Order: sequence, then structure tokens, then C-alpha cells
Amino acid sequence: MPAAATIKVMVVDDQTSMRAMIRRSLQDIGFKDVRDKGSAIEALNAIKSDRVHLIISDFNMPDMDGLQFLEAVRADPVIGKTVFIMLTGSSDREIVQKAAALGVNNYVVKPFAPAALKEKIERVFGELE
Repeated sequence: MPAAATIKVMVVDDQTSMRAMIRRSLQDIGFKDVRDKGSAIEALNAIKSDRVHLIISDFNMPDMDGLQFLEAVRADPVIGKTVFIMLTGSSDREIVQKAAALGVNNYVVKPFAPAALKEKIERVFGELE
């Protein structure tokens, strides 16, 4: 059982309020090291120099959307195995299928309860302490 406090998380969403809400939810679950960026491009640069264990990214963002971000992460030899959970405002099957084909670990449909986010994280990491 990994301790949530030992897992480094990067939250990526172009909406400041959504990043704050996700950060609070993660902190309530027990995560201590939560970083966030407003764009996938910024996040990609940040995690290449300071690795994280988990990326939680919105799908719908300008410049580089969540699928492009996921593809860039998976293509990188250093950060390619990082756990990636996609957030989406719709349960559009096409988006979900594309994300699955690119190697997403899980996805969460917004809006969501903190318990649902915890469950999705635990499906990848195992039960959190």
C-alpha cells in the first residue's frame, strides 16, 4: 500500500478553479506533493526536469489538448511510464478510446466527487494509506 503522501502529483488544467478544486481533493485524500500547471506545454517541461509519479490532466485545453499531452508523455523515454489519469467533461467514447489506445491509466468524468478520484487513483496504485 503506497502512502498518498509519498506520491508526487502534477495537475494540469487550463481552469484555475478546477486546478484548485482537484488540489484540495488530493490534499483531503492525503497527498502532500501536488503541483499544478495551466497548460500541458508548461507541465511537460516541468515534469521532464522534476519527475512526478502521477499526472492528472484535463482533456480540453488550448494549444495542446490532453490526448496530445498524453502522447508526448508516452513518447518520452524518461517520463513515458508515468501514471496518467485523464479528466474529461464528457464520456465521449471516441476520446476515451483514443486515450486508451495511447496508454492512459484511467479517466475521470467531470464533475466528480473526491471519492471517485481516489478510487481511480487506487485502481492504478493500489489501496492508499
